[in-house]
Amino acid sequence: MRRRVCPQGGRNRFYARPDARLRPGILGYRGFRLADGPARERLVVPRGTVSLLIGFQGETHVGRHVGRLSRTVPATDFRHTSVVSGLHTGARVLAHHGELRGVEVTLAPWAAQRLLVGTTLGELTDGVADPAEVLGQRFHRLGEMLEAAPCWQDRFALLDRSLLRWTADSGPSREPSPAVLHAWDILTRTSGAVSIREVAARTGWGLRHLETRFREQIGLAPKGLARVLRLNRAICMLSRGRRQADTALDCGLYDQSHLAREFKAMTGMPPGRFLATRSQSSYWLAG
Repeated sequence: MRRRVCPQGGRNRFYARPDARLRPGILGYRGFRLADGPARERLVVPRGTVSLLIGFQGETHVGRHVGRLSRTVPATDFRHTSVVSGLHTGARVLAHHGELRGVEVTLAPWAAQRLLVGTTLGELTDGVADPAEVLGQRFHRLGEMLEAAPCWQDRFALLDRSLLRWTADSGPSREPSPAVLHAWDILTRTSGAVSIREVAARTGWGLRHLETRFREQIGLAPKGLARVLRLNRAICMLSRGRRQADTALDCGLYDQSHLAREFKAMTGMPPGRFLATRSQSSYWLAG
């Protein structure tokens, strides 16, 4: 387990890797404790993952990002202690006012699909939900046990045990199709820099059938996921000082103008402002 402390902001974060039997579907755990204080915000950039935020104290406000981070808690369309967030193609603002404690589980969408009850990843696309509505009443018990646990090591061990049991109980009807998993693997390995027709051909499915099943079990069509993956690769490259023109070509985009349009569409700002805002904001999180 790793711990990160920020004395100025009264923030403590605790990180752990899930049990090896849960990987690569369960990507990571992040515990957090934010002290009481003024309204805080973080920009959540599309990453192609599902987030399960289990809150112990405080309320999270989820709103749409339309340009840049505001100075106050934004008008929101969802407020709850715990939140499950599906795949999205546009940036969101998560905000809170006062003390906030909880843990966040990051999942590959095909792993999240196994845990859902009475819904699909496609129904969560560009949306958020109360976890109890999509994970069942077992979620309430898990939240109570996590809050009562004496330390973060015990909380992470409890998550391992619970998620292993939930996955084992999911049944074959919740398993993603092998062709969908193959398409997912191709797209993630190439960071989206491959034609969707080639992806379909390599799975043995027709393009339209792949798009339908992929959207249902992953949450986005293959083309939408490819855009998100290219954006994340571009963020990594630009953060390391790579030129925008070179980044665009390496990410499979036409040119620097294409890169700027993709950034504006998915983050609400061009690449230069995105990087500058991230470096200036202590509450920014690109993911």
